[in-house]
Amino acid sequence: MNSRRDYRSNRSALFDGIEEGGIRAPSSYSTHEIDEHDNDRAIDGLEDRVNILKRLTGDIHEEVEGHNRLLDRMGNDMDASRGILSGTMDRFKMVFETKSSRRMATLVTSFVVLFLLIYYLTK
Repeated sequence: MNSRRDYRSNRSALFDGIEEGGIRAPSSYSTHEIDEHDNDRAIDGLEDRVNILKRLTGDIHEEVEGHNRLLDRMGNDMDASRGILSGTMDRFKMVFETKSSRRMATLVTSFVVLFLLIYYLTK
């Protein structure tokens, strides 16, 4: 008899934390006397929670797909800019690899003249 009372007290302690979910088992009920009304209320509460979770997961799914589309576009834009930058670097390499002494002399002379002009204008 004592073990049966311990079983009931353990069982009621187990159901004390479930009251938030819609199951409310007053202490006057035993575990076998919970009526259909309480079960229906508990099922309705669970159904509401499942619907909320379903909407939440749908929203998360939409958000993830939106971010994936954004990352794909960003990756494509980065690839395009990488191609443009590569072409520009190839042109720079071509300009600097041609060792035209005439072009280099013209460039150095123009820098020297520009430097001297600025020097005399500021004096």
